[in-house]
This record gives sequence, structure tokens and C-alpha cells, in this order.
Amino acid sequence: MKLSIVIPVYNEASTIEEILRRVEAVPYEKEIIVVDDGSGDGTRQKLSVLHPKPERTILYHDKNRGKGAALRTAFARVKGDVVIIQDADLEYEPGEYPVLIGPIAEGKADVVFGSRFLSGPHRVLYFWHSVGNRLLTLLSNMMTNINLTDMETGCKVFRSEVLKGLKLRCNRFGFEAEFTAKVARRKCRIYEVPVSYHGREYDQGKKITWFDGLKAVFLIFWFRLFD
Repeated sequence: MKLSIVIPVYNEASTIEEILRRVEAVPYEKEIIVVDDGSGDGTRQKLSVLHPKPERTILYHDKNRGKGAALRTAFARVKGDVVIIQDADLEYEPGEYPVLIGPIAEGKADVVFGSRFLSGPHRVLYFWHSVGNRLLTLLSNMMTNINLTDMETGCKVFRSEVLKGLKLRCNRFGFEAEFTAKVARRKCRIYEVPVSYHGREYDQGKKITWFDGLKAVFLIFWFRLFD
């Protein structure tokens, strides 16, 4: 089973080399597709001087278009059996891939969500972020009639066949709500597994804001009622 590990990157000069080291150390047949989404902090320069490797592809956006847009660019290039979305900020641990792909490898799941709220170790951070994530997950569950604990997780894994006919349009963090709504609508077999979470503070580069949360509320209803 070949893994396609897609890594959207925006202004992660301090972590990009370490996340690539960890991903490359995972003992699976794999391809790694990195999409630099118009970084302006030196990330692009670090990527451009990396020693080339046959399993690693690096793509560049001329300007920042958002996480969803970067993921679509990567999805168009995947050739593996299973796709893993890996953020570049070290909040999610590549060493947990065996747990994430387990339900797929066993033939039980088409999509796996890595939940930060199921029992994995996690850094204690913002209370209101936690409340917001749970409210967004509740709204999403009401609209999709599934019972996730963490819709907004950046750790999503799925069979590459799921992408066939899946028309994704959101350019930014709305990808999470859109992807969830569309795989639920297609009756994909969805599992959740606990993952550890090493959250960042804003002065460490965290990017999602309260505005993204408000937009997610709109998108959850949009994809249920109008899309």
C-alpha cells in the first residue's frame, strides 16, 4: 500500500525541514508532495535547496491562495493508494501513521479522521478554541448525520479513490467543512482514531482565526442546503 503524503506549506521556515525529516523516516512506500503556498518567510528558499529525492515533489504557488487550494494542487498529482494530509507545523506526528491508516488497511474504512479529542495526548492551550471546534463539529454532525468528535482536525486520511468525482472548491480552511460534508454525502465509511496534538500559539505561527470559525459555520450550512 503506497502512501501519498501531501503537505501544504505557508510560512513554515522554522519547521519545514523537520517535518520532512519525520515524514521521510516513516517506513512505508510513499510519495511526498509539498505545495508551498506563496510563502514569504524563507520557506520557499529552504525548499529550493533541498537535495532532490525521487519520492519527493515540491510545487509552488506564486501567491498565497489558501490551504484548500494547496491541497487541490497536491491532490491532482497523487499516485498512491492512500492519501495523508500532513500539516507542516509539527502539530501532528507522522509517527502515528500506522494508527491512522489501520482502519483502511483492514478494509473497514474509506476515510479516517485523526481526532484531538478522543484520548490522545495533547498540549493544553486555548479554551475558546476547544469550545469553537466542538461547536463546529456539532453543527457539522447535525447537517451530515454523522457523529464525529473532531471535524476540524487537520489530520485526515483517505483512499485515493475518494478523490474521484469529489469536486472541492474551498480555497482556505473551509476545506475541512467541505471535505467532511462531501464524504458524508457520498456515504463513505468514516472512522476516527485518537491522535496526539502539539498545538501552537499565535506567536509560534498559528494561523487560523475566529473569522475562519465564522466562515466555517456558513459553509457547514451551505454544503448541506445549497451545494
